[in-house]
Amino acid sequence: MSAPLRLMAVHAHPDDESSKGAATMARYVAEGAEVLVVTCTGGERGSILNPKMDRPDILENMGEVRRQEMEKAREILGVQQRFLGFVDSGLPEDENEPLPEGCFALQPLEVASAPLVAAVREFRPHVILTYDDNGGYPHPDHIMTNRVSVEAFEAAGDPDRYPGTGEPWQPLKLYYHMGFTRERFEALHNVMTERGMGSPYADWIARWEDRPQKWEVTTKVPCGEYFEIRDLALLAHATQVDPDGFWFVCPRELQEEIWPTEDYHLARSLVDTTLPEDDLFAGIAAEVTPACS
Repeated sequence: MSAPLRLMAVHAHPDDESSKGAATMARYVAEGAEVLVVTCTGGERGSILNPKMDRPDILENMGEVRRQEMEKAREILGVQQRFLGFVDSGLPEDENEPLPEGCFALQPLEVASAPLVAAVREFRPHVILTYDDNGGYPHPDHIMTNRVSVEAFEAAGDPDRYPGTGEPWQPLKLYYHMGFTRERFEALHNVMTERGMGSPYADWIARWEDRPQKWEVTTKVPCGEYFEIRDLALLAHATQVDPDGFWFVCPRELQEEIWPTEDYHLARSLVDTTLPEDDLFAGIAAEVTPACS
């Protein structure tokens, strides 16, 4: 029996792992891969996005509440998870508003990257998932998450860099999440409109005229049968996800029919692979260890 394939997903806050790539992770867990979610911050400055949770006791204990939510989501997804311990930077209402002193986004790159390099060297992932260089959207913690992920991918295999953080390990592939593409939302919008369901996506699609897509989708991972697990993991983040809100307007069955993949951009690869892909581990010469009965 060979060693299992290993996937590391690096995220900024609790809940990001459930809104980006959750079904992919659930699929690989089911197939026997080891999956580790690394959460850079505790999400302490996150807004309460579910009106039912907008209570003083929640606000006063946001950090602990979000850790408890993360643990529930972790159990649902079947993944491992660890926090890097940095403090949420918050999302400024004005681009000129200074970020809080000591927050994750203001850390020097080597300080912010060191614990992630240590995690890579300990877990030894073959593949790392993260955000693009704009963070997927320009939240300062998401942008910093991209920076530390790229730094760790490039540095973890170099014995001369980040001494004292473990034995070197070189990941083989680095991907960016591409779940929020115009093509996906147009496909869902068109079908919902054709079937007389009404669509919540018209405004999103209109805004794409001013937001050209920088990265192409290179990899579509079939995982529609795991969308239910994804949705349950999302709901575990009760402060961040309104069960009556945007995430659940499009019926899951329709998503499984029209767009049953989660999509990615292959940003770095040290192995030969042929694009387009349907597997994050394409080109990696290892086999998933069969599950023991």
